[in-house]
Amino acid sequence: MSAQAKTFQYVSYLWDDAKAAELAGDEVALLIYRSNLLGADLRLTNYGGGNTSCKVMAKDPLTNEEKEIMYVKGSGGDLGTLKKSGLAALYVDRLRSLKAIYRGIEHEDEMVELFNHCIYDLNSKAPSIDTPLHGFLPFKHIDHLHPDAAIAIAAAKDGKKITEELFGGTIGWVPWQKPGFDLGLQLKQCLDENPGIRGIMLGSHGLFTWGDTAYDSYINTLEVIEKCAAYIEEHTGKNGPVFGGEKVKALPAAARQQRAAALAPVLRGFCSSNIKMVGHFTDNEKVLEFIDSNDLDRLAPLGTSCPDHFLRTKISPLVLNLSTDENLEDVKVVKEKIAPLFEAYRKMYAEYYDTCKHPNSPAMRDPNPVVIIYPGVGMFTFSKDKQTARVAAEFYTNAINVMRGAEAISSYTSLPRQEAFNIEYWLLEEAKLQRMPKPKPLSGRVALITGSGGGIGKAIAKKFAREGACVIINDINQERIDETTAEFQKEFGKDAAAPVVLDVTNEESIKVAIDKAVLSFGGLDIIVNNAGISISKSITDHSIEEWDRLYDILVKGQFMVSKQGVAVMRKQEMGGDIINIVSKNSVVSGPNNAGYGSAKAAQAHLSRLLAAELGGDKIRVNSVNPDAVIANSNIWAGGWAEGRAKAYGITVEELPAYYAKRTLMNEMILPEDIADACFVFVSGLLNKSTGNVLNVDGGVAAAFLR
Repeated sequence: MSAQAKTFQYVSYLWDDAKAAELAGDEVALLIYRSNLLGADLRLTNYGGGNTSCKVMAKDPLTNEEKEIMYVKGSGGDLGTLKKSGLAALYVDRLRSLKAIYRGIEHEDEMVELFNHCIYDLNSKAPSIDTPLHGFLPFKHIDHLHPDAAIAIAAAKDGKKITEELFGGTIGWVPWQKPGFDLGLQLKQCLDENPGIRGIMLGSHGLFTWGDTAYDSYINTLEVIEKCAAYIEEHTGKNGPVFGGEKVKALPAAARQQRAAALAPVLRGFCSSNIKMVGHFTDNEKVLEFIDSNDLDRLAPLGTSCPDHFLRTKISPLVLNLSTDENLEDVKVVKEKIAPLFEAYRKMYAEYYDTCKHPNSPAMRDPNPVVIIYPGVGMFTFSKDKQTARVAAEFYTNAINVMRGAEAISSYTSLPRQEAFNIEYWLLEEAKLQRMPKPKPLSGRVALITGSGGGIGKAIAKKFAREGACVIINDINQERIDETTAEFQKEFGKDAAAPVVLDVTNEESIKVAIDKAVLSFGGLDIIVNNAGISISKSITDHSIEEWDRLYDILVKGQFMVSKQGVAVMRKQEMGGDIINIVSKNSVVSGPNNAGYGSAKAAQAHLSRLLAAELGGDKIRVNSVNPDAVIANSNIWAGGWAEGRAKAYGITVEELPAYYAKRTLMNEMILPEDIADACFVFVSGLLNKSTGNVLNVDGGVAAAFLR
């Protein structure tokens, strides 16, 4: 069937016949291709959600016999980015033989370890809990997704009846059951009792569909979801306004962003009472329709139905009782209003845990909310890193779509509290969490390094990103920003950095940049005042304009960026770090350096003054004194190199060797050396150190501090 032969209104048809033809004969490659297409449409499944499989014949390496092998998405994978390395490959006959030793649902978890005895490809991914759901069905290609439209029907009060009527008995129904071996057996039983069906709806959970080929499975999946979506759209509004109609009028977009930027650091502080959290803000139309509705207070406490949604969004969101005209600049009053809401949420979560826990349940996890709703403004999500926070927002948006659809055709039902707990505190999920790599030193921290479009600033930003921080890429040059942002996305992914133009001499530009940090990541923890220029001239040749430019960028810029950054840090009440890139010239006197050297001295003393002022806020202020950082640095533009060469009576070409030779260690200083020094201050090893200066100059005796 050609790509033009199929059109869909509610899902994306992405199949490319030419691309598929290149993969013909390789069923595993076609499985990966199909999986990537399905994962590209967030209406079908979200990051890390769902799984797909195919069954092929291959030779057993021990017996040389032809055996049926199942390739299925492994534990922790993502359909949209799936590669062969993310698949588990198992002998189908061995997997099915486990039925003979299955001891019942009470012993469900012990079966997972036995999956490893069924592995065909020893280099494949660990099998997931959903492996038997695919293995017990006989079809060559199978898709298990969590489409909003299908879950809306699956989570409706009379979802089974709707499914039967809508599909005329061609889609089976299996009531809610925690994923695992028993659910796999139930799927097989449903198929045996309903031969010829094209799929199975899982109550409150999702959808199984299949086909003889990768394309057949893909089309079957899209057609079933399209039919569900069309049915919901047809019924939307027949039972009254969506979500009971509008209760709160959403602010204009600019006002929403402004209020979110003002409030996010406060919320981040509350959410970070256990570990530092990173935030994400969403105010799209789907979110606003729900959070501004009359039904918000009824539906929000119910929580989600699909386990994949629930695991990432927690039992329910926290709804703020702030009006859209609340004075958010009065931080003390705002915190007094919000604090009881967080206390009540934490108490609710603790009661939920105590009521539902089992004798062998893991210890209670962080009781703070993941999803926070501000009617009229938007939705905040907070988690251990940006990707997890963003994905939580995507999953709760899916949950909103599910509630919207279920309410349109019937009424929404969520998972019972005990079932939700059994998923959240499942020992297998706990084991998965324990296998996660330990957080990097800067995980959960947000850094603004001024002038990070190149040179020293870029090196610092890369160092911090490698160590887990989220960074704001900024410069006065848009082209440099674009180039650096592209580098970051290639090396660190799309969640590690956010770009913005920043002129440190302009107060409004600074506000825009800090708001960008807050809206992108929830707040700000680290400021590195790095942006600078250099002018080397004699006192008689030095113009007043040049003098003002030096002081505006180096001294006033450091002051203004620090001032606005400190305001955010104080809202969070989580401490923070300010690092000022000063210079050995702040303490060493030399010729042709009156403007630059004195400005650097002012930077150094401003650092000491702020360290003295901000200690009570647990905000550390330290300085790094570089010297002669030549490689990739903008400091050598604008005649500085020529000026220094003239002062020393040498040529510009001789400067690098001259600078290295005059150091005690005879070393050239690189941007990465300055980045390492900055990391020392923020790595967690110097949390009780402030007001310090770290020289990174290869050893210049005249710059030793006394």
